[in-house]
Amino acid sequence: MKESGGRKQGAASPCAACKLLRRRCAHDCVFAPYFPADEPHKFANVHKVFGASNVNKMLQELPLHHRGDAVSSMVYEANARIRDPVYGCVGAISSLQQQIDTLQTQLALAQAEVVHLRVRHNASSFPHHGFGSTSPTNSGSPSSKPIFDMDMVVDQAGLAEPMWSC
Repeated sequence: MKESGGRKQGAASPCAACKLLRRRCAHDCVFAPYFPADEPHKFANVHKVFGASNVNKMLQELPLHHRGDAVSSMVYEANARIRDPVYGCVGAISSLQQQIDTLQTQLALAQAEVVHLRVRHNASSFPHHGFGSTSPTNSGSPSSKPIFDMDMVVDQAGLAEPMWSC
């Protein structure tokens, strides 16, 4: 008598690894918890990149609580290696690092522009001899206090960097 999955009664469905390797899936199969039958592409890519024997050895050397993370890492690396056979994950990391560098440069330029605009605004607000004016209109009222104060800090290389405070 057969069940609805085309397997014999009482027999377990093989995991994706055992199905690809065309072997019987034992109840204590090291692959079964991490490569379910409904995700065959997961093991196929890992198998192409690492080989089933190597994956088996790596998983057996790890404690049970680390195996899931190791499989996730192997799947990610294998997928990256399939997409980019030369650089794999390193290519993705390099691309992300370049994006970070570009965004940090854009942020620094935006911060410099804010400083420049604030200095121009303050200079136009106090046309006579600087910023320390004690006129009645600037007598410490909340509306005359700047939202942000900025101090310049000189780093070890002698470069001035703005330090913001609220």
